[in-house]
Amino acid sequence: MANEKKFVQKITSRNTDFAAWYTDVVKEAKLCEYSSTKGCLNYLPNGYAIWENIQQNLDKRFKETGVENVYLPMLIPESLLNKEKEHIAGFAPEVAWVSHGGDEKLEERLCIRPTSETLFCDLWQKQVKSYRDLPLIWNQWNSVLRWEKTTRPFLRSREFLWQEGHTIHATREEAIKRTEMMFQIYQEFVTNELAIPLISGKKTESEKFAGAEDTYTIEAMMHDGKALQSGTSHFFGNGFPDAFNIKYLDKENNLHSVYETSWGLSTRIIGAIIMVHGDDSGLVLPPRIAPTQTMIIPIAAHKEGVMDKAYEILEKLKKANIKTKIDASEKSPGYKFAEQEMLGIPTRIEIGPKDIDNNQVIVVRRDNREKIPVAIDNLEKELPIILENIQKDMYNNAKIFLDNHLYEANTLEEMKEIASEKIGFIKAAWCGSEKCEELIKTETGGFGSRCLPLEEQNIENKKCVYCQKEAKHYVVWGKSY
Repeated sequence: MANEKKFVQKITSRNTDFAAWYTDVVKEAKLCEYSSTKGCLNYLPNGYAIWENIQQNLDKRFKETGVENVYLPMLIPESLLNKEKEHIAGFAPEVAWVSHGGDEKLEERLCIRPTSETLFCDLWQKQVKSYRDLPLIWNQWNSVLRWEKTTRPFLRSREFLWQEGHTIHATREEAIKRTEMMFQIYQEFVTNELAIPLISGKKTESEKFAGAEDTYTIEAMMHDGKALQSGTSHFFGNGFPDAFNIKYLDKENNLHSVYETSWGLSTRIIGAIIMVHGDDSGLVLPPRIAPTQTMIIPIAAHKEGVMDKAYEILEKLKKANIKTKIDASEKSPGYKFAEQEMLGIPTRIEIGPKDIDNNQVIVVRRDNREKIPVAIDNLEKELPIILENIQKDMYNNAKIFLDNHLYEANTLEEMKEIASEKIGFIKAAWCGSEKCEELIKTETGGFGSRCLPLEEQNIENKKCVYCQKEAKHYVVWGKSY
């Protein structure tokens, strides 16, 4: 037990110092660590394995809707970037530049991509001539670089991993349909696979992506009540394509503009998993995304038959497509239990001499630590049921937390009182004025607009929470990462 205590005491209590707790979990679960390149991360096997599972799951979903993967360069000529002024203005403070090739100064600076709209448009301008060339529905898995001043593991780093989808279409309607389709894929993936409930909707005019006509966002509530923007889908209209002179001839030989979309989800979603589900013992991973779903821990491993039975179970579960590992190290069982909990592995299987005599194992759930005796002969059938119950319970518990921390305010005073006394989101009516939006954020101490919820809202006879003029929208407000 001494070793177990030593392991667990490395974690700061979540309710004492949430920021320190988060950093401790990232470090002790060996997810990533800062590199010698300031603001950039080394993704360690435990963390990268989670990203691989996210990537594989999303990639399958994308391809089922006709998405094709490509890869474009990481360097963008300055003249190319400047073709879309509104876009570059939004990224200008974050852009990193390459000015030399070896010892030779370049004639034109090269931007390290903060995103790839300009690269895609430059390529499409050369490829698209006819309606037969459309639509192009492409995605790339890559890294981008944004010169962030303040960084935190997964949440904000200078270089980060993501996927960025880019598509062009013959009609506005088709492009809007694709924008909404990808938005729906993100919602379903994060809800069903990551067990994270969401507030979803459109961004306000001042918060939407630079150059977009509409930005759809999925917003998750962390345990400290702050929002984390977890995925976005953008409808660009024809602003980008027109800037690059991308046109196509229809069947009657008439020239038309194309319509563009873009959509992305990054490694910051791993930060969401940590902050929504983690506890004072470390990481808690949803079974559907966990690289290891169960860890077999032999008890009294030196006793005859224990290790043989443990490896027999390992092979049985692997054949049943359950992601299983065994901890055959010489560490004490208590240390192994604490380590398994720190890593967030959804279940552990305890097996010792008494269990073998009774032809059973003890399955311990990571989320609530419930101990469940299971007959060895039934384990490959019972364990998937336990894992699905964990998945559902993790979502339901997170949904209860979200619902219990979503408040409604009718006046600025009510909003300020909630903001000062509680954590979470506030739903309040808004007139549509950017000035009111800015003042609300200032006077509530940082509660900015997260989104206009997509669910139908009866706004009739409602007044703006700030100016008390006629309201046009409900808005979910909150502090954010």
